[in-house]
Amino acid sequence: MAGLREAQKQMTRKLLLSTALELFRTKGYAATTVDDIAAAAGTTRVTFYAYFPSRSDLMRALIGELNELLERIASPTHGSTARDLVAVVADGSRQAITRWLLDISSRWDTARPYLNAAFEAAAADPELRGLVDAWIEEAIGDVEDGLDQAGRFAPESRHTRGVLAIAQLDHAARNWTRERWGTEREQLIEVLADSWVGLLGSDTEG
Repeated sequence: MAGLREAQKQMTRKLLLSTALELFRTKGYAATTVDDIAAAAGTTRVTFYAYFPSRSDLMRALIGELNELLERIASPTHGSTARDLVAVVADGSRQAITRWLLDISSRWDTARPYLNAAFEAAAADPELRGLVDAWIEEAIGDVEDGLDQAGRFAPESRHTRGVLAIAQLDHAARNWTRERWGTEREQLIEVLADSWVGLLGSDTEG
């Protein structure tokens, strides 16, 4: 019986999260209220608050789901880490970089609602702004870790290289569609790989 209750609680929690994500996608974070989420999920605000103390806390949980989707795990040095990204940057070859970019870009359609909701939430909520900024810095930290492992480029340039590489990736992940950009995903990745090899790769001078 206890197992059934726990399963029901998990289902309700997931329903609130998926409902909120869809509302954030269609209405935007700022325009979506707790009452909107509860009503669309077929429950009440009392039930909502039994799972999440606030809309901000629900957004934190969605960022947790995004980390799972992107295979980011807890890091002892900077919040979360994507070990594959660290390894790819340390490798630095065009082949490894292209392969990783192709893999991560195959998840963009699923990740995009999470990413856009997180950035909209950061613009509306100072508490979440710090969280999202830190999350981006964690990805930049992965790039730095990879360059540190490889001993590639001047140490004082590694953070800047990470900022530029992750900014490119983030912009493409949140905005690219074939219809809007007039390019196929594989073509985009080839161009992005060119840039990443120049910024991070082992076959450039530095």
